[in-house]
Amino acid sequence: MSVARFCSVAIIWGLFSLLGCSQSPKEAASSVAVSNPAVAILNDSIAKRFNPAEASRKAGQLDTFFHNLHNRYGFNGTVLVAQYGKVIYKGAFGYKNLTLRDTLTTTTPFQLASVSKQFTAVAIMQMKEKGLLNYDDPVYKFIPTFPYDSSITIRLLLTHRSGLPSYQYGLEKYCDKSQPLSNQEVVDKLCLYKPVPYGRPDVRFHYNNTNYVLLSYIVEKLSGKPFSKYAEQNLFKPLGMNNTFVYDGTNTNLLMAAATGYTGGRRSLAIDYLDSVTGDKSLYSTAEDMFKWDRGLYSEQLISQKTLEEAFRPANDDARLVTRNYGFGWRLQKIPNDQWLTFHTGWWHGFKNYFMRNRPDQSSIIMLSNVANSYLSQVKMVQAILYPDKARFFLRGENVDPETGDQMLAGEGMQGGGDVTPELSLSDLYKMLPVAPVVKHKVVHRKGKQHVVTKRGAKATKAKAPVKRKAPAQKKRRR
Repeated sequence: MSVARFCSVAIIWGLFSLLGCSQSPKEAASSVAVSNPAVAILNDSIAKRFNPAEASRKAGQLDTFFHNLHNRYGFNGTVLVAQYGKVIYKGAFGYKNLTLRDTLTTTTPFQLASVSKQFTAVAIMQMKEKGLLNYDDPVYKFIPTFPYDSSITIRLLLTHRSGLPSYQYGLEKYCDKSQPLSNQEVVDKLCLYKPVPYGRPDVRFHYNNTNYVLLSYIVEKLSGKPFSKYAEQNLFKPLGMNNTFVYDGTNTNLLMAAATGYTGGRRSLAIDYLDSVTGDKSLYSTAEDMFKWDRGLYSEQLISQKTLEEAFRPANDDARLVTRNYGFGWRLQKIPNDQWLTFHTGWWHGFKNYFMRNRPDQSSIIMLSNVANSYLSQVKMVQAILYPDKARFFLRGENVDPETGDQMLAGEGMQGGGDVTPELSLSDLYKMLPVAPVVKHKVVHRKGKQHVVTKRGAKATKAKAPVKRKAPAQKKRRR
């Protein structure tokens, strides 16, 4: 372990030792202002379960894991992990711009991609609380020239059940790619060119960015403001999210502070005409600000808890969505106690993100990256560190106790902590990962070429034919 890293871990452990005696000013600033007494009592009861010793142990494991993720898997980004409403680990790895090599910090803005959708959903819920719309209002009520089925409602947009076409592909040939595309232009072109819909409304779940662009446009029509300005005034400022903004093509100067997006091969990706469309993406935020957003959703600063609760209910009864579902701007994963873990991923133009919230213990995992490689496959390790008693569930999909191997009770919750939480090392967790299946191959020779065929019937892949080399000429011996 390097000296710098040893000092980093030592500082983390020291801070959590102090937390047992008093609350630091920084943490006090992250506390949630709650006017509803019942909500305040619930938040306080969860905060009291915070265990500094357990938190420092998890912080050490997270530090080791993320350094490994950066060094071995190329993770380039920022991270913040919290439990019981308190930060237990945060860090920044790599560069904001790989060419300039300017170091990332937890206050660097990243393009959130589809993680932006939850902000659009909250804006719509605010409109509902103000009496400006109902979820079952038809879309044509707000867009009179809407050319698609009249049964498509706000609710179907929120839950991706509208059956609408993708504006990205359906309108591509009608757009001037040298100019930023606006929400108004997307709506105008949908109405004019009428791309073929994906399917009939309310038949099945079909994830589609068009839904959230239309929702953003409806917020603009009802508020009389660009979505970027509405979000700034009604979502970001109330929570002190000072480094968060919505890019809409008119505020290019704000991008100067943001990270640059890269492919997995580390090729930079420029802003294009689609980046300025809002609602489905285009929201930039930081790890620190996303934690403020997370805490704000446990208060009633933006909307009431009663209104917000509907965002976390599974909206689809499709047979294929038994363990995975969608609410209002949130993906849902069923966990062992039949509750739903709320999360969302985002992937757009070199940015790849993950944001998870587990409401029973107010935990959160915020991972923002500007190099779109495969690091997200390792998120399950972070979940296992947070919940060692549920490690097998996250790492292997098994609903068993990690110490005894017994089947977990249906009533066991994702609460974290407690006196019986097993202390598993990182090596213990890595051992729980499923072993990669061994796929046997056989080589079939066909007319001088080799075809590698798997026993599982996978498509044959051509292999290079062996190179025939002439035998070296033997030198004549002198007699």
